[in-house]
Amino acid sequence: MSVLNEKKLRKQVEQLFATNRSKAFNYKQVAAHLDIPDGKSREAIIKLLKILEKEGVVEEVTTGKYVALFTPAFIEGKLEMTQRGSGFVVPADGTADIFIGAEHLNNALNGDWVKVNVFNRGKNAERVSGEIVEVVKRHKLDFVGVVSILQNQAYLIADDRKMNIDLSIAPGKLNKAKHGDKAIARIIDWPIGERNPIAEIIEVLGRPGDHETEMHAIIAEFGFATRFPDEVEKEAAKLNTTIGDNEIKNRTDFRNTLTFTIDPEDAKDFDDAISFKRLADGNYEIGVHIADVSHYVSPGTKLDEEALRRATSVYLVDRTIPMLPEKLSNGVCSLRPNEEKLTFSAVFTFTPTGEVLSHWLGKTVIYSRRRFTYEEAQERLETGQGDLASELTIINGIAKVLKEKRFKNGAVNFETEEVKFKLDENFKPVGIYKKVRKDAHKLIEELMLLANRTVAEDVYKGIGMGKQQKEHKTFVYRIHEPPSEDKLKTFSNFASKFGYRILTTSANSIARSFNDLLADVEGKPEQNIIQQMAVRSMMKAYYSTKKTSHYGLAFDFYTHFTSPIRRYPDLMAHRLLFAYLNNGKSADAGQYEEMCKQSSAMEIQAADAERASVRYKQVEYIKDFVGETFMGVISGVTEWGMYVEITEYKCEGMVRLANLQDDFYEFDEQNQWIIGRRSQQKYQLGDQVHVVVKGADVVKRQVDLDLVSNALVVKVKKSLARNDKRNKNKKQGGKKPKRRR
Repeated sequence: MSVLNEKKLRKQVEQLFATNRSKAFNYKQVAAHLDIPDGKSREAIIKLLKILEKEGVVEEVTTGKYVALFTPAFIEGKLEMTQRGSGFVVPADGTADIFIGAEHLNNALNGDWVKVNVFNRGKNAERVSGEIVEVVKRHKLDFVGVVSILQNQAYLIADDRKMNIDLSIAPGKLNKAKHGDKAIARIIDWPIGERNPIAEIIEVLGRPGDHETEMHAIIAEFGFATRFPDEVEKEAAKLNTTIGDNEIKNRTDFRNTLTFTIDPEDAKDFDDAISFKRLADGNYEIGVHIADVSHYVSPGTKLDEEALRRATSVYLVDRTIPMLPEKLSNGVCSLRPNEEKLTFSAVFTFTPTGEVLSHWLGKTVIYSRRRFTYEEAQERLETGQGDLASELTIINGIAKVLKEKRFKNGAVNFETEEVKFKLDENFKPVGIYKKVRKDAHKLIEELMLLANRTVAEDVYKGIGMGKQQKEHKTFVYRIHEPPSEDKLKTFSNFASKFGYRILTTSANSIARSFNDLLADVEGKPEQNIIQQMAVRSMMKAYYSTKKTSHYGLAFDFYTHFTSPIRRYPDLMAHRLLFAYLNNGKSADAGQYEEMCKQSSAMEIQAADAERASVRYKQVEYIKDFVGETFMGVISGVTEWGMYVEITEYKCEGMVRLANLQDDFYEFDEQNQWIIGRRSQQKYQLGDQVHVVVKGADVVKRQVDLDLVSNALVVKVKKSLARNDKRNKNKKQGGKKPKRRR
């Protein structure tokens, strides 16, 4: 037997004992398990067992029979389940993911922090696999689902697709829930050897499909709370909101400087304001003033603990779940017009050509004279008419210079189509439209980017913070790493199917290619899917005390400073900046890194919740068009079907392979397409197809589609013509078409 085969045999034998630690094997049983028939290999097994015994890996318990003796290689990490029932543990040390078969989960659930016994880690192993031996920390105990009562037993069937087992409701713990109710259940026990965890119903949400029921289900599913704990509300109520003379004396006074806000029409919390002043030398002073939340929310308070736990505000289709109680978010910290407010500011001096000559950071007091909506500000930019039109035009010109410099330095344009809904009085969607970003939006964005970048750079370099610092002080940075080669290659291959080319020779060429591509797809059927795939090809941004550059913005220094009402990292940045401006010592990096991790995790959960609410309303809207045909783009292919995004409504549904009747179709994983066995007909990412809406389930937030056959092309064209006419009528305010009920 060769050395290579000996190594392979050893690995297989070690894995056999590792996966059956309580069982004893003789050499014949080992050979049978490994399917080794020949005599020479069996002799090698006997020899190997003796070696493993000497090394303390196995122990001979009876003559010729061995049992595992070694200490397993335990690794801790986060479990990520698949919909098939297996999972992967992502190790804390950053090593390769560990595959966990369904039979080795041992009561672990998606998101749990677990301890894994690794079976094989060798170079020649196809994949690292293991068994969960301990659930160190549960990701969550509360689950949303539908109550099922069968005879004398009740269960909660979880909505979460990665929850592959039902929760058994303990006797007397239904809390008045009825069969078919949507509810929240909490796990209270999970006895060893039992398939189902024991749970109790802690809240009945209502009947599935009702608006309030489904929205509260989304909130609960992603771990957010609509109400603040009583002790938090009490702390907020006791806050002293009076701005005294002594406080004003300790700040730079901007109350007599022209200051205004620009926000969405339905905004309630205004955490940023802009000031403008023409200077005697012909230059301009523009201030970015941010609500001074840190003045009211102190470390160690219940308010602060709850803000960190939430870490972000959540913006669902029909409501906002704030990070801070209403007294702060919509009241004392909101920069409402005609009120004195405490702020933390970044003030810049610009030349008329948009060059930054100098800047200043510090605490201020302001008085906003005007509240603009984006639409009002945009009207002044387009017409040059109305109050402050001249000032807004100057600021807009400077913002465009800032943007031009960013893109010249290699910034990537990540503008994606944002789906918005027109809701009736019962919150039913009666229209879907795209949010259009114009100069008024971009003006504010560029000034916020400038403030964030400046704060990060000043702290890192110690600018304006007393004596020259020997070491960089702890701070909170917004990190965005460059894309991996594999992701870039995947996206490049995808884009090439549409005739687009991505150059990957340098960071600048990548950025230019992305920007050119995203400009080229504007208004085309593939626009949304291309934009989505472009975003997916990039690394996710996160918070950390370990500074690196921000790839997407092409900034060497970047933080989040401008939204402390709705983002906890901004509140941390305010506290640290103020301390350092006053020659404070560097903060505990370990403590702030943990808060950064919490903020990053909650940011992801908030984004998932927001997407779920959008998805729910998309499905509810599409439900009225069952039986109608639409143009779509294939946005994903899997072994069970293909995802198709309906171009008109940016809503994704699935065409199941089982429903394709003209051939037997299979998923080709290597080529990432679906192919007919007889016809060799291929369907792949980016293909345009015609689909008919077969069904829409608002509870599961799923849309079922059927592919339209060639025989139905005429019907499709007529249906698309009806859709075009319907849209034209909507735009012109004409008669609304009847909608199928």
